[in-house]
Amino acid sequence: MAASQLQNPLKTPSSQLSIKKHKPCFLKPRRLTVSAAHPHLNGRKLRVAVIGGGPAGSSAAEALASGGIETFLFERSPSTAKPCGGAIPLCMVDEFSIPHHLIDRHVTKMKIISPSNLTVDFGSKSLRAHESIPMLRREVLDAFLRNRAESAGAQLIPSLVTHLEIPSSSLSPYIIHHTVNNSRKTLAVDVIVGADGANSKVAKFIKAGNYTCAIAFQERIRLPDEKMEYYQNLAEMYVGNDVSPDFYAWVFPKCDHVAVGTGTVCGKQDIKMYQQGIKQRVKNKIKGGKVIKVEAHPIPEHPRPVRVRGRVALVGDAAGYVTKCSGEGIYFAAKSGRMCGEGIVRASEGGEWMISEDDLKREYLMEWDKKYVSTFRFLDLLQRVFYGSNEAREALVEVCGSEYVQRMTFDSYLYKKLAKGDGWEDLKMVFATFGSLMRCKIVGRDMAAFNL
Repeated sequence: MAASQLQNPLKTPSSQLSIKKHKPCFLKPRRLTVSAAHPHLNGRKLRVAVIGGGPAGSSAAEALASGGIETFLFERSPSTAKPCGGAIPLCMVDEFSIPHHLIDRHVTKMKIISPSNLTVDFGSKSLRAHESIPMLRREVLDAFLRNRAESAGAQLIPSLVTHLEIPSSSLSPYIIHHTVNNSRKTLAVDVIVGADGANSKVAKFIKAGNYTCAIAFQERIRLPDEKMEYYQNLAEMYVGNDVSPDFYAWVFPKCDHVAVGTGTVCGKQDIKMYQQGIKQRVKNKIKGGKVIKVEAHPIPEHPRPVRVRGRVALVGDAAGYVTKCSGEGIYFAAKSGRMCGEGIVRASEGGEWMISEDDLKREYLMEWDKKYVSTFRFLDLLQRVFYGSNEAREALVEVCGSEYVQRMTFDSYLYKKLAKGDGWEDLKMVFATFGSLMRCKIVGRDMAAFNL
């Protein structure tokens, strides 16, 4: 490629890049983190490319641009969004200043239904008056977060990234090859944030290692008014071998339709069979509905072996930040993006200094692991205990009938921290759980014998 074709912002005046200038709105360097080995960027600011414009990428771009970093946000398809149930924790609304008009439904009732159709009302008594689970559409949320990142000063580049050139030295730029309207272009930057989902190209380019992926499949179904009324503020979760061998199926309300879907790791080749299973379980509730969209997407099952390499950091699904048991990823995507962006701002002193791999590990990765690794491990344990067989799923639903279990679950989910319980109640919960598991295994054997 000719030198004239290489757009290198490391040598291009900012005025020629049409990048807006904004003062940082909420980010300030917390402490001095650079060393003498980190050169001062005389005459320019640190330049960072965020690849992927979902909640993770947009939140990272907003934090970076607000903190004085010259920021480029790549999104290959701004008009589409990842298939997603759309539930977010209550704390995210305030923490990320999500406007209430973006929220389609405020779920105040949940039902969890066992393989034998044992149904537990989850939340009708245990949710406080001001609490709910906000439900929204990803295409609406993603567009809002991208627009906000642009308003903070990030430059949105609607483009497909095709290749990354890894620098040969700690001070050389990364070269991003991308296509815009079938035209090949390049861009040179100091740092890259990979927010490009479970099939992350950025992760492949930096050899971040593989991870196990689940597949989520859902259909958006527009229901007759009388059927939609039933799901006005209600979400349902179904468990059983007929809907997923290792996860759950769902019916989540949207603005004028419901999302009906399921997910699995070990039975990906049979995902359509499991989708038919959940539709069979809810057939009377969705009768007369019209499928308006069919969606499928991979979901990471655990963090990647490598999440930072060189001056590249992975966030969101690209890093593997989706929780077991619940399959939640929106909040952790946005939070990891923001934490990464803020960490880069701190390490570079507002974009004045070059940063290193050690800076990214210290300011982002260690902070993330310290805050959330215990949550991910706990939910992984719950999935292994309760999702392995129909007997265990029966026990899960039975245990969920406890108001104490429900309150602890909501405190942890809605506010994104492991709830501190009452010691005596915790002990009773443990004994009740063991009792349910033992009883349901016996019942399961009896049912299997009866079926024979």
